[in-house]
Amino acid sequence: MNRPAHRNAVPTRPKRAVIVGAGFGGLSLGIRLQSLGFDTLIVERLDGPGGRGYQKRTPDGYVFDMGPTVITAPHLIEELFALERGEPNLDSPDFPPEVLNAPRVTSGESGGPRTRDYVKLVPITPFYRIRFHDGSVFDYDGDPESTRRQIEALAPEDLPGYEAFHRDAQAIFQRGFLELGYTHFGDVPTMLAAVPDLLRLDAVRTLFSFTSKYFRSDKMRQVFSFETLLIGGNPLSVPAIYAMIHFVEKTWGVHYAMGGTGALVRALERKFTELGGQVRYGAGVEEILVTDEWGQAVHRPLGPRVARGVRLEGGEVVPADLVVSNGDWANTYLKRVPRAARLVNSDLRVKAARQSMSLLVIYFGFRDDGTPLDLKHHNILLGPSYEALLTEIFGKKVLGNDFSQYLHVPTLTDPSLAPPGHHAAYTLIPVPHNGSGLNWAQVGPELVERVLDSLEEPGILPGLRGRLTHLEYVTPDYFQDTLDSHLGNAFGPEPVLAQSAYLRPHNRSEDVRNLYLVGAGVQPGAGTPSVMMSAKMTARLIAEDYGGTAADSFPAEVDSTTYK
Repeated sequence: MNRPAHRNAVPTRPKRAVIVGAGFGGLSLGIRLQSLGFDTLIVERLDGPGGRGYQKRTPDGYVFDMGPTVITAPHLIEELFALERGEPNLDSPDFPPEVLNAPRVTSGESGGPRTRDYVKLVPITPFYRIRFHDGSVFDYDGDPESTRRQIEALAPEDLPGYEAFHRDAQAIFQRGFLELGYTHFGDVPTMLAAVPDLLRLDAVRTLFSFTSKYFRSDKMRQVFSFETLLIGGNPLSVPAIYAMIHFVEKTWGVHYAMGGTGALVRALERKFTELGGQVRYGAGVEEILVTDEWGQAVHRPLGPRVARGVRLEGGEVVPADLVVSNGDWANTYLKRVPRAARLVNSDLRVKAARQSMSLLVIYFGFRDDGTPLDLKHHNILLGPSYEALLTEIFGKKVLGNDFSQYLHVPTLTDPSLAPPGHHAAYTLIPVPHNGSGLNWAQVGPELVERVLDSLEEPGILPGLRGRLTHLEYVTPDYFQDTLDSHLGNAFGPEPVLAQSAYLRPHNRSEDVRNLYLVGAGVQPGAGTPSVMMSAKMTARLIAEDYGGTAADSFPAEVDSTTYK
């Protein structure tokens, strides 16, 4: 794998790093910076950790993960918990033999030995129950034999196509994930070096077109393409390299953190603070402070520009040797980096980027009436249309008469998330982002009622309204206003080919020295495993830039007598 040379030496005087945002990316990078020897402060505008992965506890005893719920590649989590101060291990293999050769855990506890010191991970089987509009189901569990049996029952004509798809998706996984997954495409030659292989693997055509080569049944085309919706990608437009998601799940399984994803977030926060890191909540950032190399204000986007720290919303200045944004990529530049300091990431370029879809998410609790639920932990409820619905959401940016859902019922695995005799659940509906101009105060309640109607259908949750004990929901306005996401996008820039690899926002700012980015908005992309990989990418860039060098002194205008 091509990897930039770097040094892992612990700085002689700990350098000060400020990370904006305590999401998965910010916490993961904070752990890595502490292992590199930095003194790291994370500032977060919310009242707790997680960002998009924030966990909410209600007065009536329910616990809801507000965002991601699918955990894959548990070795990425184990790697973080194994880090120690002064032992960054950035040169160790990204996918060592013990990770590649270990059998997938299908029962019991699935986390590694250090993970178990912090959080309990368990495997989920099947990964997803996919329910089609006609009531038929497909339980996807990553087992080729089980998959073959179900294809034979639903679309026997597609069995030969599955064998070919399995072979070719595995090749994409090998090249696109195992070999290129941690590559930071910071320059054109790095990207061009990968192009011939991706063309040979047919990984640049759209994912839906790729799956359609192998499957004639609409159902099978949906089964093997829907997963990109969980990272904000339209199967009709994302490149086929995302077929590797199928093999990421098949290789390492799908897992759940007992106590919810929030338990994993709190475990990462605990590891970060054990390594000496600090977190401040209720500390929103108003501005990333940028000067020229002599400490003077920047008046035009030419010449040296250097990040010196941040100014919080209350006016407090926090100086730093480097700043990392785990916030929304677009709003980091549009709202927090002075316009005069931006040449590459100008307003024009940032606003022209295609943002991912948004979400309406309904969080609800209901009484268990003793009737066994014909559901699994993760459920995909597909509507009567697929391609037309995706075109409405991503292209036309309208709400049609149809919708599909991801229904999450974690209390089937972990009853602790609800009061005794009750279930906690959420259902997630892909919708257009706020570039649509939709008035969510008006259309939100209407869509919620339509969704509840659909959940009461036979085989899902009959009589749900009579059993509801808790109901709340969020719309794209939550992503825009509470999570400060540009246009209320839920996953950052849309992962189309024109916004992939070198063309996706970079983890090292092209405009401002000492400014870095991490998380869903930059390379490699959205999804919890990608965000944790993003943290390792960014840590390597920082180690390359800072290893063993003397710290810059702070100019007086951004100095502070107290570093909190």
